[in-house]
Amino acid sequence: MPPLRLLTVFETVLRAGSVQKAASDLNVTQPAVSQSLKALEDHVGTRLLDRSKRPSTLTEAGRILHVGISEGFGRITDAFVQIRSLQNAAEQSVTVASSIGTATYWLMPRLADFYSEHQNIAVNVLTTAGAPEFQPGVDLIIRYGTGNWKDGRSIKLFDEKVVPVCSPAVVDRIEAEGGLSTATLLHVRSDDNSWLTWKDYLSLNGLPENRALGRYFTNYVQATQAALSGQGMLLGWESNAGDLVREGRLVAFGATAYHPKEAFFLVCPAAAERREAVELLTGWITNLRY
Repeated sequence: MPPLRLLTVFETVLRAGSVQKAASDLNVTQPAVSQSLKALEDHVGTRLLDRSKRPSTLTEAGRILHVGISEGFGRITDAFVQIRSLQNAAEQSVTVASSIGTATYWLMPRLADFYSEHQNIAVNVLTTAGAPEFQPGVDLIIRYGTGNWKDGRSIKLFDEKVVPVCSPAVVDRIEAEGGLSTATLLHVRSDDNSWLTWKDYLSLNGLPENRALGRYFTNYVQATQAALSGQGMLLGWESNAGDLVREGRLVAFGATAYHPKEAFFLVCPAAAERREAVELLTGWITNLRY
């Protein structure tokens, strides 16, 4: 392969139409352009331009080389366009990590309003079975707790509230059968002991223990769908069931709500790159009214 600069000069001469214009485009002298063309021909071992004509025309070898250079430079240009697109996409995207229940019932319904204001920003939602943690590529985390984490700056979003909920279609049946003491309870198994269980709720409110055969799930999305389909009574957290209650798809059973000391926070990494897209989403989430 000849030096790339010689191929560049050759392509520029053909594109500009003359040695004089090519020299101007390359910001060099005309003799320098002519010398480069001669060096390229010496490297190839044959004439590339027929100088017996004015203006010079391509020989058959020159035509073949011109086709190859045009295709090669075109592919290089396309490659740079794709690289810039990747960079722009990275700059205009934000990845938020949260539990699957919070993502499904709290974050996703609200993102439609964000997109209406910021159509050029893509929000990628990463869901986790347990408490979300920072990992490569994660810009923000929505996390439940006391807010005193050491891996980032915590901004309080909203307090939690827990109240039994069920489908409107089964309220009368549950009341007739004895209420919470005999209802089919929907349980979520979790390794996080900060989440309130049915046993905790009944004990804290001085209610009798429920001895009915309950149903167990591995996450709140499954349990919530079971409640929506009338399969039993769910401990409805504001983050997961709040919108469903306001929409009338679930109803609160009784008036006794429990308010945990933990709350929901938006956590920004301690040493995050302050990209505009991240800052916009951070400001938008923290300014929401709950």
